[in-house]
Amino acid sequence: MNGFTEEQKQYLAGFTMGSDVARAVNGLPVVSGSGATTSAIRIGSGGASVDGQPLVAGPDQLALEAQDRFTAAGQKLAKEEQAKRDKNPLDMWDEIIARSDAGEFPKGTDVFLHKFHGMFYVTPAQDAYMMRLRIPGGMLRGWQLTGLADLSDRSAGGYLDITTRANLQLREIPADQARSVLYGVRELDLVSLGSGGDNIRNCTASCLSGIDPDELVETIPYARRMHHYILNHREMYGLPRKFNIAFDGGGRIASLDDTNDIGFRAVRVPESSAGPDLTAGVYFQLTLGGITGHCDFARDTGVLLTGDETMAVAGAIVRVFVKNGDRTDRKKARLKYLLDDWGFDKFLEEVEAEWGQKLRRIGDDCVEAVDHEDRFAHVGVHPQRQVGKSYVGVVFPVGRMTSDQARVLAQLADRYGNGEIRLTVWQNLILPNIDDADLPAVLQQIRDCGLEWQASSVRAGLVACTGSAGCKFAGADTKANAMELAKFLESQFDLDVPINIHLTGCHHSCAQHYIGDVGLIACKVEKGDDMVDGYHIVIGGGWGSRQKIARQIYEFVPFENVPAVVAAVIAAYMEKRNEGESFDQFAARQTNDELKGMAVAAT
Repeated sequence: MNGFTEEQKQYLAGFTMGSDVARAVNGLPVVSGSGATTSAIRIGSGGASVDGQPLVAGPDQLALEAQDRFTAAGQKLAKEEQAKRDKNPLDMWDEIIARSDAGEFPKGTDVFLHKFHGMFYVTPAQDAYMMRLRIPGGMLRGWQLTGLADLSDRSAGGYLDITTRANLQLREIPADQARSVLYGVRELDLVSLGSGGDNIRNCTASCLSGIDPDELVETIPYARRMHHYILNHREMYGLPRKFNIAFDGGGRIASLDDTNDIGFRAVRVPESSAGPDLTAGVYFQLTLGGITGHCDFARDTGVLLTGDETMAVAGAIVRVFVKNGDRTDRKKARLKYLLDDWGFDKFLEEVEAEWGQKLRRIGDDCVEAVDHEDRFAHVGVHPQRQVGKSYVGVVFPVGRMTSDQARVLAQLADRYGNGEIRLTVWQNLILPNIDDADLPAVLQQIRDCGLEWQASSVRAGLVACTGSAGCKFAGADTKANAMELAKFLESQFDLDVPINIHLTGCHHSCAQHYIGDVGLIACKVEKGDDMVDGYHIVIGGGWGSRQKIARQIYEFVPFENVPAVVAAVIAAYMEKRNEGESFDQFAARQTNDELKGMAVAAT
């Protein structure tokens, strides 16, 4: 290589090495004379290596190197980590399509790997797939909802489920329809890649973004930008476990940002706190580590970000997590546990190093937080900030709509609105931008299709996961139980305040039972010689300004007794509350024994 510059020599060496690796991958002899030999080059499940050192380049390198650090320390990778190492799930498209064409479901660790494409094989609950989408900010168009309804009729169960992340699921998908569904959602300009497995779920935002009279900032645009950032940075798919990101604009409907791994909460810096390095205006507070199923909310970091900074900082946070999250114990592989191990100061130092600049640290006394939340704002008719316009929050039976109902709602959005549909974290949807003069026609057509826009305070705050009818982990049929419970409570009470009741089927806490006024987590209860569906009952949870983890008060209650137990607690609240006292405030001033005593007869 005489006569070449050092830079040219390095380029040629890299080029010839790449040629050698490519030939080795294809079983061909090495002929370049680069110095590497076929005996030195190895192609295995972990990728190509030379003399035992991995030849990894590009975005997958972060995750593979993280795995290597654990194995080098003599630790064994979790079986899911080993599965990802043996076969990159992002490169399985052809295999998934071929399996669909053969009418076969996945087996073994392929069941887990299929989740990276949004395809969940949910046996034994159903011999079928569930597909979860990743809808950023919960916003879609009428034509997309119509297309999903048609797709569900052709290739799924003829209905759609709204999730607690303002997202959609299709269920009862036969093995031979996986191809149809995978192609179908993409043809609707929707995405399922990364909606399951060890990935970042759809980014949530304030569902009234742009129409809320009280919000500090529109957040759906940021959720959409974050969505595209994730899709275009493949290292965002190399996480140790799942990950959640939420933006809250300070408006009337909470995005539940404090239950997410990363929360961006809008606050205002007043003129009195402004200085040479900080102008007055709206910023986002950074919170980290929310995972209420593990009894922890996201905690304030003292970091303040502009909207434009949120993408890069979130990316840096995720990369630090990819590099350092636990790859051996799935129970400890969430961000919360890395924060618990390191502490926030060390973690934020690593984020700064990854980002390449210092984070802006501001004391709480320098910002103005807001609390405009209205717990009924996601149901019924409400005025928008646009004069003469209103939105309608449609109520669903625990988040489920038929394909026919979906088509009607899409037509209403197109005819009377601007084509937008907003999904909420409360398992319902909003039709925005309705002219006030058109409201009677819209409300009537909602009723005509079997849905409702007015809700009792029980149904307005009723949340339920899929349950045992569609999830192998669930210990009870939560959706059916939720409807039975609501019907019973409505027959007993005419509530004048909202009471949130959350039913979740297992420890994954998809319905976030710990933040409900009343939360139920399914269990099996011994009754005679049988094991029947039952629940542990927690009381007094909340979020946002009412942030509390509910306390477990009742254990192993058969579901047949649950309505009476919950009714007894609500009756005690209605009788003994102070003026203006919310349910969670009432619960907070009761001891566990006092709460338990309210329903002794029912248990």
